[in-house]
Amino acid sequence: MPDRFSLPKAIGWSIAFVVLVFILFGLLSFGVAMLVAGSVPGATAWLAGAGPGPLLLQGAAMLVGAGLFTWLIGMRVLRLTAADLRYAVDRRAPGFAVGGVVGALTAGTALAVAVILGAAEWTRDQGTGLDYLRTAATTLLVLAPAALSEEVLFRGVPLLLLAGALGRGTAIVLVAVVFALAHLDNPNVTALAIGNIALAGVFLGLAFYAPGGIWTAWGAHLGWNAMLAALDAPVSGVPFRIPLLDYVPGDPVWLTGGRFGPEGGLSSTLALTIAVLVARRWAGGKDPT
Repeated sequence: MPDRFSLPKAIGWSIAFVVLVFILFGLLSFGVAMLVAGSVPGATAWLAGAGPGPLLLQGAAMLVGAGLFTWLIGMRVLRLTAADLRYAVDRRAPGFAVGGVVGALTAGTALAVAVILGAAEWTRDQGTGLDYLRTAATTLLVLAPAALSEEVLFRGVPLLLLAGALGRGTAIVLVAVVFALAHLDNPNVTALAIGNIALAGVFLGLAFYAPGGIWTAWGAHLGWNAMLAALDAPVSGVPFRIPLLDYVPGDPVWLTGGRFGPEGGLSSTLALTIAVLVARRWAGGKDPT
């Protein structure tokens, strides 16, 4: 990795990176939506709804923007290598798979606490087992680019630059706070939800520094989101319609998260705290910066 970055340089390039990604994201989202709406019958309603259409478009557009400026700013201008960015794939460390299991177990723990200690429950819904599998698979495919784009955006160039100036631990926390604040416009968001998303950001930052690098962080992020969605729980306030079962958060809301989903309750605070402790040991104590 290049020499440690000065703090002004790290902050300046991090802000430039994020702003440029969001500008391109907005242009791409608008342009593709207009193009599709004008050429595909019924596409306007599909893109304007709460289903997979908008999520898939947004995730893909964000991934293109984050990938482009990772190459342009991170690799071309700042001379970061794929190894610096932790993109290298190590067959001895199947990061994506391990991260996915850890993320899914963490989400499952949050749901279990909400059910055991609160009034959360599942009720029978319409649909068959085949309907469930088909919808769950589609949901996983929709969530995958969104999770990867957020990892490239938040656990990529900005995290490395700030870690070079401030040290790994401080950078992980700082980026986690920004990651949480980016969710302020999510439906039914609360102060506790923002705190839990920041805690999730710390977990993902540590996963980024674990064996497997960004692929481990992506797996952990996707595992968390996919487990919640597959069990019909909202993901960061965004509901998913899954056949066969309905998730009812019940009371108390401070424990279960209510309409925001488990991320809005203390059940997730507990699960994510455990995940952070595990990921801290997983990432090791040595600061690679």
